[in-house]
Amino acid sequence: MAIALYPAVDVLGGKAVRLEQGDYDRSTHYDADPLDAARRWVEGGAQRLHVVDLDGAREGAPVNLESLRSIASQLGVPVQYGGGLRSVAAARSAIEAGAARVVLGTVAFKSLEVLEEALATFGNRVAVSVDVRKGRVATEGWIEQTELKADDAIIRLREAGVATFIYTNVELDGTLAGIDPSEVEAIGEAVGDGALIWSGGIGSIADLELLARSAPPNLGAVIVGKALYENRFTVAQALEALA
Repeated sequence: MAIALYPAVDVLGGKAVRLEQGDYDRSTHYDADPLDAARRWVEGGAQRLHVVDLDGAREGAPVNLESLRSIASQLGVPVQYGGGLRSVAAARSAIEAGAARVVLGTVAFKSLEVLEEALATFGNRVAVSVDVRKGRVATEGWIEQTELKADDAIIRLREAGVATFIYTNVELDGTLAGIDPSEVEAIGEAVGDGALIWSGGIGSIADLELLARSAPPNLGAVIVGKALYENRFTVAQALEALA
């Protein structure tokens, strides 16, 4: 089965941007309207999108729901949305704005009660983002560093009922530096019978081809941002490589 592609649309200050290594002070603006970026990927062949509310991630509550609403209503593809979703009410607001799947991050590590309620309420429309810096989970929009190891975090989340994981190596995110196949293999093993979505470091078609050849069977999708914005390859070329 082909690995699915999620072009990323990260929204900060109402614009489509990319951060480098999760640093808000190292952002590059690409489109004044995130809808323009999203439309470009869909017109290029994307069948799904990954939208991140960076303002929401930093502030702890969704800020850019209007961007989500515009993208979801006008482009006709499933949108996975995260950033600042730290309550069941916030997750519901994102779903009501058009998200096909909501991505929980910080709250999944800080409130088992909220996580379990979200899973009970929204089922497979919930994914959890495991954002890792130096092998440890980072939260609060990647600003706060925990001592929780990535594999331990994934095991705890599986025990809580999480089935879909988005794993991001923050040190690689936005760098175009490539992937570490051994890291992919290790995280795939930790996810087990769950579904894994990979994010961070994709910089070339060769990276995508490597994933397609050697990825664990539970790797169902990859998120690509900066490489698309920087024209390292097209959506069509990415889809072909992942097939």
